[in-house]
Amino acid sequence: MRKALITGVTGQDGSYLAEFLLGKGYKVLGMVRRTSTVGFDRITHIQNDIELVQGDLLDQVSLIAILQKHHPDEVYNLAAQSFVPTSFEQPVLTGEFTALGVTRVLDAIRLVDHNIRFYQASSSEMFGKVREVPQNENTPFHPRSPYGAAKVYGHWMTVNYRESYGLFACSGILFNHESPRRGLEFVTHKVTHSAAKIKLGLADELTLGNLEAQRDWGYACDYVEAMWLMLQQDEPDDYVIATGETHSVRELCEVAFGYLGLDYRKYVVCDPKFYRPAEVDQLIGDASKARKVLGWEPRVSFEELIHMMVDADVKALQKDSVKAKV
Repeated sequence: MRKALITGVTGQDGSYLAEFLLGKGYKVLGMVRRTSTVGFDRITHIQNDIELVQGDLLDQVSLIAILQKHHPDEVYNLAAQSFVPTSFEQPVLTGEFTALGVTRVLDAIRLVDHNIRFYQASSSEMFGKVREVPQNENTPFHPRSPYGAAKVYGHWMTVNYRESYGLFACSGILFNHESPRRGLEFVTHKVTHSAAKIKLGLADELTLGNLEAQRDWGYACDYVEAMWLMLQQDEPDDYVIATGETHSVRELCEVAFGYLGLDYRKYVVCDPKFYRPAEVDQLIGDASKARKVLGWEPRVSFEELIHMMVDADVKALQKDSVKAKV
């Protein structure tokens, strides 16, 4: 039985990846930090099927201990401080987790077992102020946030350990990917959740920042398959994972509210305080290499994704309402 360690297993991507790997017959180890409150909501349904191990990207000794004790075949590093606005408020902490944390995992692998295959969750935010449209694996990076800069560091450290020490280390440059498990602080879920609340009479307004910002949005469940495919190749490499389509936040609002028979223009308010200090205007990925080498294709369209999220939010809010009345 192959064994995989997932850092960030309680997050959106970690939970979907754990499900995917269990379906492939893996033994799945999920690394969690020791905190007073740990959110297991996304993995409650599979918690008995995976083994949770305590570790922290800030503590390399804990990483080494996990690798020595459990001997995973694959390590997927999905843990990070991943919310861009928070990275402006806590840039040093973001760097510790999202940049140096990658180095600690890579070095633990170098010290314990060169044969472990490593996946690093890189990000389209590394492109930032884009030099070309669409962006591919050779597009220069110009990050526009501490998060983006930290991801660039982690990306290049992955390349460095691959080239310097011969590790099987891959970076997946994933563009925005969403699902009903996305955190409410992210704009996609903020929009779908607010649209559902307004439809159910639980809210009457949604405040957003830049409605013209454009992103390449895909379905997280599709994207975790690409992560796994990268580690099944004969040679390690880096891949852009994206849909190749771009949509604005305004279009996101139109699709989400329209699905519920609402006109977003009656409810959405723009507030400059929600603009980023340095805005990223347009991200759109060219996943030609992933299609050719990995045989990967996105399956869920933008509209299907947003409808899925709206349906899940309506259902969850209705369930909460029933509970409140009991």
